[in-house]
Amino acid sequence: MTTPPPRSGSATPEEAVGTRRPIDRFLRLMNDRGASDLHLSVGRPPIFRTSGRLEPIRYRILDDGDYDRLIQPITPDHLWKSYVECGDADFAYEVPGLARFRVNLFKQHRGRGAVFRIIPTKIMTLDQLGLPGSIRRLTRLEGGLVLVTGPTGSGKSTTLAAIIHDMNQRRPMHFVTIEDPIEFVHENQAALVSQREIGPNSRSFSKALKAAVREDPDCILVGEMRDLETIEMALSAAETGLLVFGTLHTNSAAKTIDRIINVFPTDRQDGVRGVLSSVVKGILAQQLLRRKGGGRIAAVEVMFGSPSLSSLIREGKTHQIPGYISQNKKRGMIPMDESLRTLVNEEMVDPEAALEKALDKDEMRRWLKQRGVDVKLEE
Repeated sequence: MTTPPPRSGSATPEEAVGTRRPIDRFLRLMNDRGASDLHLSVGRPPIFRTSGRLEPIRYRILDDGDYDRLIQPITPDHLWKSYVECGDADFAYEVPGLARFRVNLFKQHRGRGAVFRIIPTKIMTLDQLGLPGSIRRLTRLEGGLVLVTGPTGSGKSTTLAAIIHDMNQRRPMHFVTIEDPIEFVHENQAALVSQREIGPNSRSFSKALKAAVREDPDCILVGEMRDLETIEMALSAAETGLLVFGTLHTNSAAKTIDRIINVFPTDRQDGVRGVLSSVVKGILAQQLLRRKGGGRIAAVEVMFGSPSLSSLIREGKTHQIPGYISQNKKRGMIPMDESLRTLVNEEMVDPEAALEKALDKDEMRRWLKQRGVDVKLEE
């Protein structure tokens, strides 16, 4: 998956026109400069994240009055009240004709803060994201569990949106998405898409998921599998034959399997291995790297289910999953480190960036040395 190089922009927030609320000026400038995030913190000037780097913009240091003027008008009343009392809030905000933004409000010991992440209005396709063609196999599944994993900000939501968009165009089925907040808005096409947001539409992922299985779904998307109850219900839904998509914060297929199993008490883990072995149909693990020339690009590990994988999971041999993926490259599977090597070979990323993200750093270092590149990471 690729993001475009940052665009040059000379306008200041005050020079932006046609805005509805004060924050819109910063969000328009953020879009003009190709930034992915806007950070607002009392006691600091606003900061953009561009191509993975934090860059302060020319503006005064924000005080509490600035924060209230920028943030309160766009925050739903019930969430502002909750934020004042508890110190956290999440919601989505849209600037018509520009984009939607995922917003997180928080408090820290230096004062209040907010982070805006841009969600493009137009959903990008799998091809536009530059994702491996083998991923299209997941769009033809009838049931089972598919997980898209990676660190925060690695593009999981964007990848899932592209998968759902592809299916929405071709398959007459009922999707139920459970998100916090709703990011990409899917219009009904061949499919019927019901999008539910934690807060306005349901109290929690687990409660929404419990309700979703009674809403005649063909496919359920769980925005984040955060806790044991949600994971357990997702596994149960997949076990009944539904197609379930979910996300986790892991950077490889093997670690994803381990993370799910280890959420459960020890005395239940054998049973969970049995269920997981029967329902896992695919895992995409992705990491974003700085792209040469600007922007970012994703390294993606691709794993598909099979009887062999089921045996490894059931027998607790998840350490053999990297070998399983390597042995099945003809079936469209891609090891994470091979994806990284491809990006280096195509001169899309620097060797240092690939080594930093590699799962087997010793092997990646040897490979780079064979190419005449001796890279040492800072401790």
